[in-house]
Amino acid sequence: MNKSGLFWGIILILTGGLLLIDNLGNWQIFSMEFLWPVLILILGLAFEFNYFSKKESPGLLVPGGILTVIGLLFIFETFTHWQFSGYTWPVYPLAVAVGLFQLYLFSGRPRGLLVPVFILTALACISFTGMFVTSIQRYIDLGLVVPILLILAGLILIIQRKKT
Repeated sequence: MNKSGLFWGIILILTGGLLLIDNLGNWQIFSMEFLWPVLILILGLAFEFNYFSKKESPGLLVPGGILTVIGLLFIFETFTHWQFSGYTWPVYPLAVAVGLFQLYLFSGRPRGLLVPVFILTALACISFTGMFVTSIQRYIDLGLVVPILLILAGLILIIQRKKT
């Protein structure tokens, strides 16, 4: 049996099992509300599996990485009823960075790919940090915290200098 047949066989068995549970337990797993993100995840994993089973066409890893990350994000968003979507949007550029980084890792490591990977990852990290700081500002006066931290950092540097 080839690897592709094994992959799709497992997918069909899992789908059939979930359908059976859905019908017997009235879980409504297969309502479109919950199913569509799983379909995106499966498509992303299919791209990933296709590359790793044949070890050719590393370009498949770009849509594979993007769709896998986005599928996982959408599953999270669906089960939390999209209440965090205002905070998770930086995952979108991060998903592209993941796909490009996989291409970098498995296509001879062309250094040029690291530029967009770094930019997209930095954009996502800066955005997450900005949202985190904005959320914290509701509870802590950063106008006091930042100067105190700067003073403490300066004191630590001076004390360490005197020890050496």
